[in-house]
Amino acid sequence: HVQLVECGGGLVQPGGSLRLSCASSGSILSFNFMGWYRQAPGKERELIADITSGTRTNYADSVKCRFTISRDNAKNTVYLQMNSLKPEDTAVYYCNANILGPLSRRLLEVWGQGTLVTVSS
Repeated sequence: HVQLVECGGGLVQPGGSLRLSCASSGSILSFNFMGWYRQAPGKERELIADITSGTRTNYADSVKCRFTISRDNAKNTVYLQMNSLKPEDTAVYYCNANILGPLSRRLLEVWGQGTLVTVSS
């Protein structure tokens, strides 16, 4: 079955940038909804950015205008470019891929293992 592997996390100073990558072991063409979630210590996991197969994107208010999600179907990879990072962006970031059927019924869901992003001076 398809596996997702995230990389690109690490320690960055406030105001800095990072780019996360989510590489799939198989084709991502069939995933019509892919997203990045994050989970900060003591908080619930939240969806912060998503992209459809038609490359329509949505963002949580907390990251709008700072983060950009994109997908490269030829490389089977989804990216999250994070700019102007803040300490409150510190979290484990997870890649998520879905095949949605009629009425957005989830037919398949795959998660990555997560990558830690720490924003601190």
